[in-house]
Amino acid sequence: MKALAINGSPHKGKGNTALILDPFLEGLRDGGAEVELLCTRDLHINPCLGCFGCWIKTPGKCVQEDDMAGLLPRLRQADVWVLATPLYFDGPSGPLKNLMDRMTAFLRLAAEVRGGRSRHLVEEEVQGGKVVLVSNCGLWEISTFDPLVTQVKGFCQHVQREFAGALLRPHGQTLRDLLRQGEPVQDVLEAAREAGRELARDGRISGETLIAVGRPLVSLEEYVERMNETAARLTA
Repeated sequence: MKALAINGSPHKGKGNTALILDPFLEGLRDGGAEVELLCTRDLHINPCLGCFGCWIKTPGKCVQEDDMAGLLPRLRQADVWVLATPLYFDGPSGPLKNLMDRMTAFLRLAAEVRGGRSRHLVEEEVQGGKVVLVSNCGLWEISTFDPLVTQVKGFCQHVQREFAGALLRPHGQTLRDLLRQGEPVQDVLEAAREAGRELARDGRISGETLIAVGRPLVSLEEYVERMNETAARLTA
């Protein structure tokens, strides 16, 4: 199994998204997967121009000469795409969304009815793989991720890939704070590792493991109190 992970956080390996992404990738490697990690901060990827050159003039190849030219072949070769991002206004980070939009090159102008609705045809090389979402947000409720999960599931339907699960970490800064304080929250990181092992071993991630990754760490009331104390300290 080849997995290509893309971290869309501007903080790369030092951000809260990486707190869950890194152990997940460790678990994939433990399970025998070949893993490559890229960060959008290190890539120069322009927004899609909407010119349809990759559909008409040069099918499968974007007219823009940037880092997407080298990334498209690696995406074609990967069995698993791991899309990792902080949650920004109910969606992925801008750079990751640019990257996803540029995967339009995998589609074709011709259409078909698939799953009861119209879809563009998709390159055979891309079809049949898996997509995993890893995301972090600052708010307490895991339901905060619902719009993002819906978007990534729709993306999977477009590229004919299986949505293999979402590792969602609400109140992610609280996780970092509790780890620094030595509180017993290492089980969250271990659950992320186990998710990687399960995907590599079984081709799926159990619901129990995903729940463990996103479990509440503090009560809603304690979360609000912590956030307000932090806000008062930083804005004093």
